[in-house]
Formats: sequence, C-alpha cells, structure tokens
Amino acid sequence: MSENTPLPLGPVMLDVTGLELTPEDRERLRHPATGGVILFARNVGAPEQVAALVAAIRAERPGILIAVDQEGGRVQRLREGFTAIPPMRQLGHVYDLDRNKACELARATGELLGRELRSVDIDFSFAPVLDRDLEISEVIGDRAFHHDPDVIARLAAELIRGLGAAGMAAVGKHFPGHGAVAADSHVALPVDDRPLSEIENQDLEAFRPVLGDLEGVMPAHVVYPQVDAQPAGFSRVWLQDILRRELRYRGAILSDDLAMVGAEKVGDPAERATAARAAGCDMVLICNQPEQADTILSAQAGQPLSPEARRRLERLRARPVEADRHRITALRAQLAHWLQASQLAIA
Repeated sequence: MSENTPLPLGPVMLDVTGLELTPEDRERLRHPATGGVILFARNVGAPEQVAALVAAIRAERPGILIAVDQEGGRVQRLREGFTAIPPMRQLGHVYDLDRNKACELARATGELLGRELRSVDIDFSFAPVLDRDLEISEVIGDRAFHHDPDVIARLAAELIRGLGAAGMAAVGKHFPGHGAVAADSHVALPVDDRPLSEIENQDLEAFRPVLGDLEGVMPAHVVYPQVDAQPAGFSRVWLQDILRRELRYRGAILSDDLAMVGAEKVGDPAERATAARAAGCDMVLICNQPEQADTILSAQAGQPLSPEARRRLERLRARPVEADRHRITALRAQLAHWLQASQLAIA
C-alpha cells in the first residue's frame, strides 16, 4: 500500500495539539481506530495556516475526515480571514420580520460557510443546531434558530441547501433536543423530565422535516428519564428505536465529545466509547483529553466499522465544487446587507 492510499476509516474522531502536528499527533493519526479529526480554535490561524495543517493531517492519514464546529456566533473556530457568521438566532429574528428573506439569507449563509471551509479542505461542520431556544439553556441560547420547531426546520433546511451547494454535508445536533434543560452537558449531566409525547410533539418537530437531508446527526448528552435512563447518545431507545426505526433516519450518527461531564455517567473513557457504539453511534468523538484519546484508540483497535457504518460516514466527505472567490465575495455582501437591514428593523 502506497503512502497516499486512503486507509479504512476508524470509529474515533479526535483532535490535535496546536497549529502544527506533533509527533504524538502523528502517531494517533496513524492508529487504525482513527477515522476523523476535529479542529478547535487553538489549531487555526490565517487560512494559509489552516490549509497547511489540514494538508499535513491528510498526508499523515490519507482518507481521514476533517471537521470543525463552525456554527457562527459564539461557536466559530475559524475567524482570521473568514467571515464572521452571525449566531443562528439572528436568522430567526429576520424570519420574524420577513420569512422569504430569512430563508434566502439562511441558504446564502450555508453556502458561504461551506465554501469558506472547503477553501481550506475541511469536509464538514457540525451544523446546523436544531435545538429550540426556550430561554432555559445558556449553552444553546442564540445558537438556536428560534423557539418554534417549524421555523427551525425551515431555516435549517435552507442552510442545509446552501451547504450542499458548496459540496458540504450537514450534521444536525443535539438530538432529540438540548434546549429544555438549564445544565450544560460540558460540565454537568442535564436531566430533561418531559414525557416522550411532549418531546415528540415539540423538539422532534425541528428534526423530523430535515432528517432526510442530514448526512449526520449528533445526539445530546442529556438524560430523558421518562424515555430511558441513559443519556441519548448512549441509548438504544433513542438511537435505534426512535431515530432509526420510528424516524427512519439513514445517515451517520456521531457522538458528542466523550470527555464531557455529561458522558461520565456511563463509565471510564473506554466504556463510554463501547457504550456509544453499542447504542448506535458510527463514530465517537474524544476531544481535549489526549490520554483519554489514547485509551479509547487502544480499546477500539479491534472494533472496526461495519460496512454500513463506513458507507454512512463516507457520505460526510465533502464533494468537489469549483472554487469561486467571486461567489464568496457576493455571498459576504449579501449576508452583510441583510444583517444590517434586519438589525435596523429590530432596533
């Protein structure tokens, strides 16, 4: 096998240390259980640096998937030389004023986001956020399009369409909904006591219309005790019975970060990875904890992806689209114009 031959995808997505690869990064990238890398703010500077880092990752592990959280607003890792994408709630505000313009703006935002990420050879962003903004969850807040699931679904559908125009897949989060709990799953285990019927009639109505357009879904590290005792990302009830069977979702399922406090209930790092995959996750994320990453890689070394999981994950790989700087410039101008107009109207 030549050095440039793509290796089979493994089930683990991890991170790297800084702006350049370290020897330890390179060793983890070569591990047979590695399948993806997620970039963070510490990994990114100007576009030229990001492109060089991505190229180094791909040279070390041909065929790897490279992702980032580039939602806009508070959660935008790539900033220097990239457009400042507004928080998605801003699109919700525009929708309240002019539905057609909001949908147009959402589509343009998705295409701009996708084209900028594709310019540095990143495969996908973990977006859109499909949680409802109920003014309860600070960690969600203005990351959500709206409180109304119908509005969320409409705007998300247009954002997904824009991403697709840029050759990029969409990954919706946080199934089945993180907006009704105050606790932040990064630092606590949120518990949502609502009955399944309420979640289905409200939160899932934001997911249901767009599931056929999502190549990936990320479940929440939230427990819904009236449905299952396990957090959604470790629950066969949520991932198999509801997401796969009831909602007939056919795309990839990627866990949220297994280093988050919301995942600790399940066990040690290796146990979390095993439980997430057993519940139905095709790929598991481990971030900001190199020692935990090593433990998970070791535990998953003999647990390759099934052919079905591999096919689902391959659909997250970005499709070639002709680079067009003029199109990016036009999209930036469109975004700036409508944001200015909407802010004046709101004021």
